[in-house]
Amino acid sequence: MSASLDPPSGGDSRSATVTDSLGDILDAAARGVFPPADGGTTIVPQPSPRDAGVLAFTAHSVVFTDEDPDWVRSTLARTDCDALAATMNARFLTALMDRTGRVSDTIDVLLTGAALPGEPPVALTEIDDPGHPRVASARRRRDGVRVWAADGGVLVLGRGVAGRWEVAVEVDEGARHRGVGRRLVTAARQLTGGAPVWAQVSAGNARSLRAFQAAGYRPVGSETLLLSARAGSAGCSRTRS
Repeated sequence: MSASLDPPSGGDSRSATVTDSLGDILDAAARGVFPPADGGTTIVPQPSPRDAGVLAFTAHSVVFTDEDPDWVRSTLARTDCDALAATMNARFLTALMDRTGRVSDTIDVLLTGAALPGEPPVALTEIDDPGHPRVASARRRRDGVRVWAADGGVLVLGRGVAGRWEVAVEVDEGARHRGVGRRLVTAARQLTGGAPVWAQVSAGNARSLRAFQAAGYRPVGSETLLLSARAGSAGCSRTRS
């Protein structure tokens, strides 16, 4: 079965800098190169009209928004908390949502897994099921969404923030505790033509986090995506991965 997606555009070994775009910062993080742990905040433009939000790495945050950077910095300075935590503080995020007219589901753990060679460790059949809740959620947040069914679950891949490949899975209730989720998220690493795969997992979803880590994904930070009110009108989704 050939299920490979298009390959990445290429990369280099330079370090991330404050002048990089969000895509550059994510590409570097996938290689293990992070912004300096200096307690600072980098503000970059949104990579698309759809995607705005906040990334928090170790002692450095990235706010991706088209709002006035001076407003962002002054609002962070007024947030009454540890400065290292300000970008993920509920008061700042609420102010940013009020300013932009956007909504948010949750603060996620952000994980990434490098591409793997070979065939997926589980039989996959590509399907078109726009009514599946996981697929409907993915299509609100990602482009080029593709869906595969497997015995015991569903695997969804699409282009999300800054064009990165993002994975989400759904495991049938009767198939839990059998390693299905781990095999599905491992398969995602073999379907992107050499590009890394990203996952956003609610911090409280310990079972999903364990599955991703068992499949070789590593946590790199936390992330809050701000959705347009229309995209979020259906209410909070289940965890995205």
